[in-house]
Amino acid sequence: MSRQRIDIYPQRTHGGFRIRAGRPLPFGATIVPGGVNFSVFSRQATAASLVLFEKGAAEPLAEIPFPDEFRTGDVFAMTVFDLDVERIEYGYRLHGPMAPAAGHRFDPSVVLLDPYAKAIAGRDVWGEPADWNRCYPYRACLVPDDFDWEDDRPLQIPIQDLVIYEAHVRSMTRHPSAGVTRPGTFAGLVEKIPYLKELGVNCIELMPIFEFDELDGGRTHPATGEPLVNYWGYNTVGFFAPKAGYAATGRLGMQVDELKALIKELHRSGIEVILDVVFNHTAEGNEHGRTISFRGLDNRTYYMLTPEGYYYNFSGVGNTLNCNDPVVRGMVLDCLRYWAAEYHVDGFRFDLASILGRDPCGRPLASPPLVEALAFDPILGKCKLIAEAWDAGGLYQVGSFPAYGRWAEWNGKYRDAVRRFLRSDAGMVGELAQCIQGSPHLYGWNGRGPTASINFVTCHDGFTLHDLVSYDHKHNEPNGEDNRDGGDDNLSWNSGAEGDTTDPGIQALRLRRMKTAFAILMVSQGVPMILAGDEVGRSQHGNNNYYCRDDELSWFDWRLTESRGELLRFVKRCIGFRRRHPALRSSRHLANGDPLGLGSSDISWHGVRAWDADWSDESRLLAFMLDGRYAGGGREPDESIYVAMNAWWEPLTVALPAPPAGGTWRVFANTGAEAPGDCWEPGEEPPLPDQREMLVGPRSVVILVAR
Repeated sequence: MSRQRIDIYPQRTHGGFRIRAGRPLPFGATIVPGGVNFSVFSRQATAASLVLFEKGAAEPLAEIPFPDEFRTGDVFAMTVFDLDVERIEYGYRLHGPMAPAAGHRFDPSVVLLDPYAKAIAGRDVWGEPADWNRCYPYRACLVPDDFDWEDDRPLQIPIQDLVIYEAHVRSMTRHPSAGVTRPGTFAGLVEKIPYLKELGVNCIELMPIFEFDELDGGRTHPATGEPLVNYWGYNTVGFFAPKAGYAATGRLGMQVDELKALIKELHRSGIEVILDVVFNHTAEGNEHGRTISFRGLDNRTYYMLTPEGYYYNFSGVGNTLNCNDPVVRGMVLDCLRYWAAEYHVDGFRFDLASILGRDPCGRPLASPPLVEALAFDPILGKCKLIAEAWDAGGLYQVGSFPAYGRWAEWNGKYRDAVRRFLRSDAGMVGELAQCIQGSPHLYGWNGRGPTASINFVTCHDGFTLHDLVSYDHKHNEPNGEDNRDGGDDNLSWNSGAEGDTTDPGIQALRLRRMKTAFAILMVSQGVPMILAGDEVGRSQHGNNNYYCRDDELSWFDWRLTESRGELLRFVKRCIGFRRRHPALRSSRHLANGDPLGLGSSDISWHGVRAWDADWSDESRLLAFMLDGRYAGGGREPDESIYVAMNAWWEPLTVALPAPPAGGTWRVFANTGAEAPGDCWEPGEEPPLPDQREMLVGPRSVVILVAR
């Protein structure tokens, strides 16, 4: 006896379209046998309709109301048959109260974007403005699941082995010197994978690639009148859709496949992909912003609102997503599961992640449901989860972000301590010692290891490394905000002159200090992250908030790989040294003792005299030695490593301890020496001439290895 599926046949028609009641889950538009299932949530809407467009058409092809019987609970769901999925764009029109004081902002004159849209048309080419006179500037599109991943899968590199490279998709290849065929795109970045591999990084953290509006600012350069942009992309329009303007094939609607191809090629080269995700706010802004999606669907559900119906602004940009509402929490989980499963993404960095731990009134929660759900979600079980553990509302949780054994954090305290040491502040050796060990004072108290600490000296937000050693003050006038934007607490020092200089002594000091910063970063326990372009000394002319600029100062100038080749060579070798030595990549905090009974401590501290570190406020030299036999719990011993860090402005002679397992001290790096003697190929280090003592230059680092 044969059985027929009755759910693939329509029940009724509307305007020539055959329809039937849909399935409420999953939300969004799902291709089903014979048609497309559309499902959208709204708790407060009184009625809804599906608005269909032919691709690119200004006016709707059809508008189909959801019959009352097609509503299950708070979900409108309908299957529409015989649609050409490659030629259809869609949106929703919702009816309900316009009562802002009560939190409702329904406007049936606006066609709304599906929050679950897997691709978005209407802004297909970077910098081309939307026609806001059209009834529906952003267009949700259907995405066939036909990409051939072959045997690709997330790499699952142990987090302690990562070297993270934070990069902006457009910046990496937009400069004319990039020499790629499709500059500023996902496809263009594919052409730079050999560079990333040669550099030695094995993880790229992409600044926001979800669909956003780069032209939403409406501001102009104060001197030239040129439009300023929202370049970084921290203003999400659609959380499930890759930015079409980052795709060379965006005009063709192929941004999904182009991004997947990039991830596939990065994985082939052994490079993981972490996405910088922005679940703290959306592009709709405050009560004066545009209605695009969430506000018109169910404003009170999606946003944190004051009792008067205004928007809480813990994000600093107008609104705050109500992440711990069960519906919004479900959307965030659905989104990340989608990126992990469908795009093979290896992990996520959460912008202003402390917002994820606030309740609907903005109060911090001891056990945030969303943060916990992400930690224990089965689909995200192997993904790296990294929190920017603060927000614009003043909540600062570095070291105390609810981790559930899973979360790592951008360690802002590591950044600040290393910066202070680099500019020779007093009283820093004790804090630096904690940072070198993976910050056990922050993460050891609750059982978290050094891999909870994402170590960085610079990131996209703030000075580049070159500017950190070249400017005392920010110079943000080109941003059009009278230099009021951006942080003032940069912990920088200009090395003797503000900005560009032809003084060879100052130039040499700046180069030495940049090398010293990289050396400290690469010998610290935890997970190092470097900002793209720092390895060649990229400058933004002292602008520490270059979020609104799409110009040559934002772009990676590939000519620097030649003109700053000395720094690039040093960085490559430091990364190679770190990857060669498991003693620098412990997954557990060091004991500062001899737990294996080997006769020496796993880490020991030294000063100008061996075994006698100077912890006083006046001290500006700190040295440490790692007994390589402790690497891998003693099962896979490494060579021993000695590092001396001198922030004093004079050279210091330091007495050396004997290598704990015997052998000869060899010099890997000496940032106080001129190239090529500043560093050596890992494994080819020459012996130190005097095994008893050595001279450590001013504001420099020496790294020795015993063999």
